[in-house]
Amino acid sequence: MESVTLDALDRQLLQALQLDARVPFSRVAVVLGVSDRTLARRFTRLREAGAVRVSAVPRGRSEWLVRLRVRPHAAAALAQALAARADTAWVTLLSGDTELVCLLHASGALPTAELSRHPHVTDVRAQQFLRSFMDGWWPGRTSALAAEQIAALREPETGRAVVEPADLDRRLLPALAADGRAAYADLAVRVGWSESAVRRRLEELRRAGRLRFHVEVDPALYGYTTQCLVWLAVAPAHVTTVAGALAADDETAHVAATTGTRNLLAVLVCRNPDELYAYVTERVGALPGVERIETATVGAYTKRFAPAQDSR
Repeated sequence: MESVTLDALDRQLLQALQLDARVPFSRVAVVLGVSDRTLARRFTRLREAGAVRVSAVPRGRSEWLVRLRVRPHAAAALAQALAARADTAWVTLLSGDTELVCLLHASGALPTAELSRHPHVTDVRAQQFLRSFMDGWWPGRTSALAAEQIAALREPETGRAVVEPADLDRRLLPALAADGRAAYADLAVRVGWSESAVRRRLEELRRAGRLRFHVEVDPALYGYTTQCLVWLAVAPAHVTTVAGALAADDETAHVAATTGTRNLLAVLVCRNPDELYAYVTERVGALPGVERIETATVGAYTKRFAPAQDSR
């Protein structure tokens, strides 16, 4: 990523996108008191610098966390190979390149047998996500917008409509995964349908809650330089309470219940190792029901939020 520094307007724009990833710049411009062209230029600059990416992920797919212990000298090459797979969403290097973790969307059998035969993989573990307790991943926890600005930008809640899969979805969803803010006209060219049909279908999918939009911003731009995966063994009666408590904390990027003896996974984002230590020991460890904690720091992301597979 190119060197980028966020100013106040950048932060306001990014928070507006986190409220609604496809909000028109013209609407944000009215709230912020700037021109929509200014916002469009700001967004283009951040996107081209690799500082922000907007993508859409279909809901309802089976998600698995696959954890691999690897020989350090082979970790980077294996991470690249996993990133090239269509069924991986994100791929991370952990613990000084001795581990890899990937989020895998499974429509059939998991590739664990294939991965276990790799000459540089010494152990493979897989956990299915049972329930996510946060809608999306770490949003930056910024307070750039005032309460009245947030209220003006937030879409009112509506009842969930029911929609059936359509032929258009097979082309539309991969296009939105690649660029969640693609213009309707560009999407229409990509999928070979009319602009009005694309607009109508996207609105239907959003009303039905069939899509999750991710606004991915590097936490380091906000001053958060330490990321960590935390596996928690929590007494079953306390899982929902512990997950809810973590989801409300600024340090938590995501938290999900999983299969396995460690039944909660949390992704933490802190300013530095000292803050991570304090949060894990004083906050997470003190929650009733938490029996064991395992941590692994994130060295690098090889891939984040893969495009959806094209099922044509």
